[in-house]
Amino acid sequence: MRLRRCGSEAVLVEVDSLGEVAAVRVAVRAAELPEVVDVVPAARTVLVSVRPGAGLAGVRRVLDGVDLGHVVEVASREVRIPVRYDGPDLDLVARTAELSTAEVVELHSGTEYEVAFCGFAPGFGYLVGLPEVLRQPRLDSPRTKVPAGSVAIAGEFTAAYPRATPGGWRLLGRTDAVLFDPRRDEPALLAPGDRVRFEVAG
Repeated sequence: MRLRRCGSEAVLVEVDSLGEVAAVRVAVRAAELPEVVDVVPAARTVLVSVRPGAGLAGVRRVLDGVDLGHVVEVASREVRIPVRYDGPDLDLVARTAELSTAEVVELHSGTEYEVAFCGFAPGFGYLVGLPEVLRQPRLDSPRTKVPAGSVAIAGEFTAAYPRATPGGWRLLGRTDAVLFDPRRDEPALLAPGDRVRFEVAG
């Protein structure tokens, strides 16, 4: 674990894996330090920010006690997202995995995922737990516009696009779920630590 100070009110924690990111995120959240205002995980870092003037001593004490090899189980939300599996890359994913399209759908929808972190666009959650056989690289040529609601895979992640953006992930299907709405109390549907299941829509 490496700590990099970000001004007087934040510290960037650098680690080596998504599992270690989860260990840091869960430990800082579980400590319920009153001075902590935000915990922002990414692929290999966690940014922890505190109230102006509060200092980082309490955060550092928590970080000193983190066991990077162990993630404490905490209560988390379960989010279900309906999906129509009719994406333009479904056949490509099936051929690459040497599966039928029905088997791809069964594997993808039959797995429980966890939101590791959010980024790229507001409401875009990177979900881990994708079955090994479905882990495939991004497309050689990214699309200039991926439709909002597209459900996709790339590498070890799966995700749903909250809005239309460029992207190179392989598209399995689409959902009508509103993944980001700035008018809601919690604009993003998904948050780090949430458990997610994709359900086959009729």
